[in-house]
Amino acid sequence: MAAGAVQRIGGGLGKALRELRIHLCQRSAGSRGVREFIENHYVTLKKANPDFPILIRECSGIQPKLWARYEFGKEKSIPLDNLSVDEVGKALESAVKGHA
Repeated sequence: MAAGAVQRIGGGLGKALRELRIHLCQRSAGSRGVREFIENHYVTLKKANPDFPILIRECSGIQPKLWARYEFGKEKSIPLDNLSVDEVGKALESAVKGHA
């Protein structure tokens, strides 16, 4: 399912979206789905969008979140705490569509 979300996004990250930041904890159970998403899908997403900034920020004890920055500096955040890999993919797809 997460792979499907990544395929649907494809190379379309740079339209209205300017930057993605993913904040997560290296060890917490609440960040497990985010870590798995990054391990399994980051390379595919980055290869499809080589010039698009996708920032991964690890910090001990932090609640996982996806931050999307759009045109004109507008930002949205989506909490990713305790989400599965597939749910993280859906959250990313929602952010790309601007419906976070």
